[in-house]
Amino acid sequence: MEIRHLTHEELSDASFLLNEYRIFYKQPSDLEAAAQFLKERLDHKDSIVYIAVIGEEAVGFVQLYPTFSTVALKPAYILNDLYVLPSAREKGVAQALINQCYDYCEQNNARYITLETAVTNKNAQKLYEKMGMRTDDDVYHYVKYF
Repeated sequence: MEIRHLTHEELSDASFLLNEYRIFYKQPSDLEAAAQFLKERLDHKDSIVYIAVIGEEAVGFVQLYPTFSTVALKPAYILNDLYVLPSAREKGVAQALINQCYDYCEQNNARYITLETAVTNKNAQKLYEKMGMRTDDDVYHYVKYF
């Protein structure tokens, strides 16, 4: 398995994965919109995307968005998207992608990495806990959807 930083040359593979991720979350399939979204992220350099490749097949991706911790005066990152094809699950792909994110955050002197997942996504919760993440009992997170 190889973890690669996403380039424009691999945009098609990553777009397919992003589309499958959205379908997993009950969104309509729209490969063209997924490709445009990722292209904009690359063009504007406003996210960090890694893809996992086994052989010649892209089997998973993760996307980090930068933010900041003003109190710590350091960068921070939101692990916003993580997806592995069903055929590649339980092969360490998700762990490798998360470890790549951890490495990136450490190299960039980040204060923290955070994520959210559905309360029903028990498999993801087990993985995140196995990877050293925990629920944050020190603060409340509020949200307003539009």
